[in-house]
Amino acid sequence: MEIPEELVVSQSRYNGAAGREFIAALPERATGFLDRWGLKVTGPARCGMAALVLPVERTDGTSAALKMQLLDEESEGEPVALRVWGGDGVVRLLDHDAETNTLLLERLDENRHLSTLDDSREATRILAGLLARLSAVPAPAGLRQLGDIAWEMLDTVPEAVRKVADPAERALLKSCAAAVREVVDEPGDRLLHWDLHYDNILAAEREPWLAIDPKPLAGDPGFELMPALDNNFQPSEVRYRFDLLTEALGLDRQRAVAWTLGRALQNLLWNIEDGEDELDQVQIGIARLLLG
Repeated sequence: MEIPEELVVSQSRYNGAAGREFIAALPERATGFLDRWGLKVTGPARCGMAALVLPVERTDGTSAALKMQLLDEESEGEPVALRVWGGDGVVRLLDHDAETNTLLLERLDENRHLSTLDDSREATRILAGLLARLSAVPAPAGLRQLGDIAWEMLDTVPEAVRKVADPAERALLKSCAAAVREVVDEPGDRLLHWDLHYDNILAAEREPWLAIDPKPLAGDPGFELMPALDNNFQPSEVRYRFDLLTEALGLDRQRAVAWTLGRALQNLLWNIEDGEDELDQVQIGIARLLLG
């Protein structure tokens, strides 16, 4: 089994020794699950930043996908959320190993992402419809809580701001934090995908398009909007996308602005934490548009 180099690099960069151990264990792990679940590999491995996915066939001839990933706070809720959604707008979970967080998933068309649509506005309408369905579901117990994440962000803002040289960017971080403070005491209780962008929606047979790869948490759906704004970023489209998403999800616009600024704040704080030389200008641009 050939492991894509981009997965090797990303695991080493973001997860250090644990990531390198995960990569080293992948060949044996894959063999074990192929035997255990009676699977036959039918194509080359694919990957994102965090997981290796093998196209497989089950003993009854049906196609599936074997997803192997490092168990962490982002991925541990995936099987829980997939079971709760039960395939409604999202890929179906066929089997799961709790110890390794290995998933056997319904096979979708990995060659047809929503981002391949020529009409970007139609793509946004499709994404908004799926997001509305997913976020309408109450979050089950035990998931990460947006309220906890928001308070942790706010606690780190003063120190992070001191590390930013540009006065305008420092002011922007403070404005985003101020917006989050207005809503942090009402963090919401919906089941959030957290990472629904155009490349995390694939063509399918039982529905035209289905979501994949959730990083679930419980919270306000306003925190869900940023991936649809910054993926395939077009400054002229930000307000259109934001308005369409808030309408489709039935969100209060002011709260949605606050939580989207919170998502920008989260991404910018990660830039600072990683010691990057420049803050993400897409996040800054979206935040400035929403702040008016």
